[in-house]
Amino acid sequence: MVDKDKFAEEEALGYNVYIVGRNFQLTDPMRQHVWDKLVKIERFHNHIMDVHVTLDIQKTDHVCVISCHFNHIKVKVESRSTDMYASIDKSIQKLQRLFSKWKGKLQDYHKKPMNVVDMSVNVYRRPPADEVEEINHEIDAENMKKWVPHKVVANESIPLKNLTTDQAIMKMELSQDAFLLYRCEEDNELKLMYRRADEHYGVIHPQG
Repeated sequence: MVDKDKFAEEEALGYNVYIVGRNFQLTDPMRQHVWDKLVKIERFHNHIMDVHVTLDIQKTDHVCVISCHFNHIKVKVESRSTDMYASIDKSIQKLQRLFSKWKGKLQDYHKKPMNVVDMSVNVYRRPPADEVEEINHEIDAENMKKWVPHKVVANESIPLKNLTTDQAIMKMELSQDAFLLYRCEEDNELKLMYRRADEHYGVIHPQG
């Protein structure tokens, strides 16, 4: 465990904590409550780079989303209740359970050299939702010029990681992402792991 002074020292050295309130005024006591809970989280070999805490009130739901970023790992939890303090406590408990469950595999993962290659990604323009109906009905020439859905507006590179199946499942469990594209170390094939409706994981082999 880390104490508050140590946590503050690490933040000053580059360990960042962001606490954001949405749809309500974030008070100092609530911010302090988040801080007091965060300093109790067990750290893993000083790999946490930053923590994002988003507190949001959606009608009667008080939502707390916490995202922790490691080297090549994202951990995300979300809790909701009718009380923001309870939602914060639930999210912290979920984090602690995840860290405890995956501690051994996380340590092994961080010890292993990460083999990645750059993958080129084209970013296509999204059609403006509020203009589509007008385009369909009026065939406005100017609007058609603005709506170019197949135009590439950017090109970027993202890392494609080599992972074992167990590591891919671990990353899906921790991040709560809907899918993960990776190269499987067991057979060197490109695979897409996705979260099924039954909460199990499916794996697509794009190369057949």
